Amino acid sequence: MPKIGVIILAAGMSIRMGEPKLLLPLAGKPLFLHVIDSILGSSMQPIHLVAGEYIEEIRQQSEDYPELKIIHNPNYIDGMSTSLKLGVQSIKEHVDAVMIFLADQPLTSLEVIRALIEKYLECKEEGVRIVRPKYKGRVGHPILVDASILNEFHSIKGDQGGKSIIKKYDAVTKTVSFDNSMWGFDIDTPEDIHKVKLHLDSMQNIESK
Repeated sequence: MPKIGVIILAAGMSIRMGEPKLLLPLAGKPLFLHVIDSILGSSMQPIHLVAGEYIEEIRQQSEDYPELKIIHNPNYIDGMSTSLKLGVQSIKEHVDAVMIFLADQPLTSLEVIRALIEKYLECKEEGVRIVRPKYKGRVGHPILVDASILNEFHSIKGDQGGKSIIKKYDAVTKTVSFDNSMWGFDIDTPEDIHKVKLHLDSMQNIESK
């Protein structure tokens, strides 16, 4: 069984939110802990979270998560690529593949995580190197990347993340489709978090009936 690790990108500056979005309360806990709780339901290890300006607050809020290794990105202002490179550097020698998450997607589902792993294991011997979800036809996160191409991340720049790498390896990429678009919903604005709260309330009402 390949060893699959985790990189969680949590160093954004929350410019559109106007306050640190990852620390905002959602269903009784800080927003960023939701994605971690989903990850902990899988068998993936190690789990590395890359934080920036709000690293001390994130450390305090995640004291009950000993599985989590928090890495500081002092260059977070230079974009997502700096966090990706740090995360890859810290984990690449210890895994056969990595799943990359965005910390501002609190509705990430364990069902998605398991389906991506299953597709990767099924297609790895065929040469597949990237597996990603597609939510109602729109590709998103998390993204599973085979360790054989992780060194490619050292050349990326700016705030584009790994888009150039994904494009380069399109021929060896598989997607897994899901009907629930909220699983891939990321929070950037106050309106976004309001939408997620309404969604969680509606799900709770359905479950209580």
